[in-house]
Amino acid sequence: MGKLYDLPVEIIEEILLQCDPIEVGIISCCSRLFYDLVYNSPGDSSQHIWRALYLAQPFDDPTRCVSQNGRPRVGQFDWRSELQAIIRARTVLEDVSICKPHERIQVLKTLLNMVCWVPPLGSYGDIIENLSQNLLWVTAVTRGGVFLDPGKIGLPSDDPELAEEEAQLRARLHTTIGLTPADYKPASRLAARAYIYNMGHYNWSNEFGPFLPSSTEGSAVGRVNWVHMKHIHHSMTMHMLELADDAGFEVVIYPLSFPYTQIIIPEGIDLDQEDDWAGVNGVWTISFCFVDHALLLRYNNTPPGPFRESLLTGPGFQEMFRSMKVNLQVTNVMEDQNHPGRPRIYFLGAVADPSPSTSTINGYVCMTDDDQIRWHFVSGEQGQAIWSSEGVQVGGIRSSYGVLGSWTTIFHDDDDPVGPFWLRKPPQERSMFSATSLT
Repeated sequence: MGKLYDLPVEIIEEILLQCDPIEVGIISCCSRLFYDLVYNSPGDSSQHIWRALYLAQPFDDPTRCVSQNGRPRVGQFDWRSELQAIIRARTVLEDVSICKPHERIQVLKTLLNMVCWVPPLGSYGDIIENLSQNLLWVTAVTRGGVFLDPGKIGLPSDDPELAEEEAQLRARLHTTIGLTPADYKPASRLAARAYIYNMGHYNWSNEFGPFLPSSTEGSAVGRVNWVHMKHIHHSMTMHMLELADDAGFEVVIYPLSFPYTQIIIPEGIDLDQEDDWAGVNGVWTISFCFVDHALLLRYNNTPPGPFRESLLTGPGFQEMFRSMKVNLQVTNVMEDQNHPGRPRIYFLGAVADPSPSTSTINGYVCMTDDDQIRWHFVSGEQGQAIWSSEGVQVGGIRSSYGVLGSWTTIFHDDDDPVGPFWLRKPPQERSMFSATSLT
């Protein structure tokens, strides 16, 4: 009887390509021949095998992917190391009990790397037919909140072991994917409100927005505070969806979830040559939340404890939700030396609906230290600015997910009101997805 070793190398390679990457690793341990074939083939043969294995998985072709700010990859793609990292993340998510504490950050980085590098869409209407396979896969393996909710890995949400980096990574992934079952628990609703309406989270070091203080001398703000962004996302979501506490869903698709984060680069547009690379021109919808100012002050001046929590959960608590349309127009751009091809965009606008209105808006869009898209604008009546808003585009450039952020006044007094907002450009050529539960 012939042995497997006697087969031509090309046939053995073809057999390996029919296997799961984990099985390929097991086979490589069976003999020196198989190990060398998988890991030490001369020239590019080894990369050829790993490339074929990678492309056999339900992922996007990385050669077609761009970053969230529209940049292509620089340098060669390491098919082997990238696939190994993804398969390890998959293994951990299938059984989180095997995850070592030091691995959690690497797993989160791997998942974020996948959702942040996706093929661009040509238009909003392409979302259904050309949805990123990376976004679908990451959502599938984290369904039900696996690895998104600290409780799923046996950690309370306020565990001191959740270092800042891990908390920020997990919050960013959570904001990208969307709602989880734990988000509908009363404790999660309270946590979001408590963070958003805590005036201590708004100060000059973060310019009263969802940012972390800058580590770069001369910069305005630094990285995005994704923990803050996650709570803003939660607050807005609770006004959009009405699901029973025992709905039993694993994934919900709605305008603040993963399909809407995919970058959009219209056909024929070179973002590096486009002044309005962020797609500012046009009609936008802005929604914002607020609470009674007297209650806000009382909450912030009450010592921590059950009574303070009751102010945000009791029958007297009411969070108002309002929406309006604004028409924005780019007025000028200024080159950003730290981000070539992504100049700062200045714009003006006016409230389009409800009308008639004398409300105006002006601001700018720019890149942050960590290559996220920041929106800053002020608004008021008859050209008199009163309100100041700071936000961040979630997902890729021009994604229909839009901008999440916080608002307050331009005066930044200690007792100024604060609240969250959501700014998005409703596409004309498609209808919004309805909230859908996938079990």
